[in-house]
Amino acid sequence: MSTKYKFRDQSKLYFVSFAVVYWIDVFIRNEYKDILLDSWRYCQKAKGLDLYAWCIMTSHVHMIIGTQANKMEDILRDMKRHTSEKLREAIAANSKESRREWMLWMMQRAGQKNSNNKDFQFWQQDNHPVELTTKEMIDQRIDYLHKNPVKAGLVWEPADYKYSSGIDYYKQEKGLIEIQLLV
Repeated sequence: MSTKYKFRDQSKLYFVSFAVVYWIDVFIRNEYKDILLDSWRYCQKAKGLDLYAWCIMTSHVHMIIGTQANKMEDILRDMKRHTSEKLREAIAANSKESRREWMLWMMQRAGQKNSNNKDFQFWQQDNHPVELTTKEMIDQRIDYLHKNPVKAGLVWEPADYKYSSGIDYYKQEKGLIEIQLLV
């Protein structure tokens, strides 16, 4: 097992990224993004997740997180397990989802290829946590995750992307989920 990407010091901030298997563009629908937000709110209240910055792209997520309570790897593991189940149910139940059968088949295929799963896999296994040790690293990652939707052509300005903390940082207005600003 690789030791390059690990949560080594629970008292530090980390930049994490995780993606849907095969980089499937699941998060083009707001109802799927809202499942993530609900899970993060729960993790903030019940598991001690500190959320500093975030962005949900069509096939992946970026976050800057910390914790004073539980281990970050445990929080992420539980959050990914829960959202995997909820997103699978939402996709299967969505009669308007034109790619429903294909997405579920791809996720079933990924699960069958991975011995860590029974028959289904929504998220790729890794989180790629990067410890943020300097203000420059923090600023670079905040800038990177907020400009991701701009580079993807989804919006003109970072603050305009609804499913990120861009509005919190660029307009000092409250976004969709409570965060702790890094200034």
